[in-house]
Amino acid sequence: MTDEQNSTATNDSEAIAARLPRWAITLRALRHRNFQLFFSGQLISLIGTWMQTVAQAWLVYRLTGSALLLGSVGFASQFPVFLVAPLGGITADRVNRQRLIIATQTAALILAGILAALTLLHLVHVWHIFVLAALLGVVNAFDIPGRQSFLVDMVGKEDLMNAIALNSSMFNGARVIGPAIAGILVAKIGEGGCFAANSISYIAVIAGLLLMRVHCAPRASKQSPIEDIIEGFRWTSQTKIIRALLLLLGLVSLVGMPYTVLMPIFADKILHAGARGLGILMGATGVGALLGALTLAAKTGVKGLGRWAAFACGSFGVSLFLFAFSTHFWLSVAFLLPAGYSMMLQMACSNTLVQTMVPDELRGRVMSVYSMMFMGMAPFGAFFGGALAHRIGAPTTVAIGGVACVVGAIWFRRALPAMRVEARRLIVAQGLAGGEPAQELNAQAVEK
Repeated sequence: MTDEQNSTATNDSEAIAARLPRWAITLRALRHRNFQLFFSGQLISLIGTWMQTVAQAWLVYRLTGSALLLGSVGFASQFPVFLVAPLGGITADRVNRQRLIIATQTAALILAGILAALTLLHLVHVWHIFVLAALLGVVNAFDIPGRQSFLVDMVGKEDLMNAIALNSSMFNGARVIGPAIAGILVAKIGEGGCFAANSISYIAVIAGLLLMRVHCAPRASKQSPIEDIIEGFRWTSQTKIIRALLLLLGLVSLVGMPYTVLMPIFADKILHAGARGLGILMGATGVGALLGALTLAAKTGVKGLGRWAAFACGSFGVSLFLFAFSTHFWLSVAFLLPAGYSMMLQMACSNTLVQTMVPDELRGRVMSVYSMMFMGMAPFGAFFGGALAHRIGAPTTVAIGGVACVVGAIWFRRALPAMRVEARRLIVAQGLAGGEPAQELNAQAVEK
């Protein structure tokens, strides 16, 4: 596309945007039929996933009463992502992504069904939860890079940023509804009911995927899988702006996200709110995160996302610090709203910038590194967070993580100006990004 064509396309896009109501701009990726099917199916499935997440944490805590084991189950469920995600990345680049996601969702359905059966029959032991959590982690190692890479196949590059934001909105909308339902169901019918409902919910997303008509051309490669994996890591490590974004994301996952694993302790021992209170606390984080994702969805270009990511990381750290020392339930809920907002805004901004700058032929592999930083670092944080909370208490552990996030935000913001030229080159190389011509985005996309 020439500069003149880019300019014309942008003028047309801006003229259309000026005539549309704000809600239509925010939901513009939903004009694609494939994304409509994906969105509706995933929303139902993710509500079930969040129900299982909360119920599983409560089940482990009820069986053991141990902060260390809470962290260990989190480790077991996410550590496989760190190990196996590179294989998931090359798979997403080499095979039909639609079929890949159908396979991973089917496997997740089966695992949830097994956990439901064991729990409802009163046969479940902690080691069962560990094994099934680890197997689900392996499934996610293929699912996450495949699903993230599949977004561009459904909506194209022009609506990619909006699709990422709406995908995050869906994730966090489910995060609001799922824990609230789980809090009620755990109290009424037990954890097994939540696990069974989650298993059934996967049918919706599988049906949506089967109804899609999307062209997913696998990339032919003459290199060995090992060479492909090394190529992805090399490009990521040598690209300063991508490396900085992923390092910041990894830091937040390592030291900030363990607060979610420790939430049952806050709900029970500190705030004395029980399973229902746990659902409200998790739901408050989800409400904030949903608002953060919608904030990004309403944005029509990538300008300013780097600064947004830095600010959001710092705000997340401050919110965590305040939450850590609150002993009043509704005050804790209030602190979790900006925590969820900031956490999601940083992660969605990072995802958008990475996908805007990555070449299509490397998308699956780079998104696998994103998965390693986003989910792969979380198990280490969950494990060490649980161990540290066991020794010094959950509030101090969460407060330390908040301070570390603030320090990381300051480092990233100071490093942004030095990455201006590289960011401009990458965005120009990928053509249109979020509806704006790459020639006009330049370094302001990350610095301002």
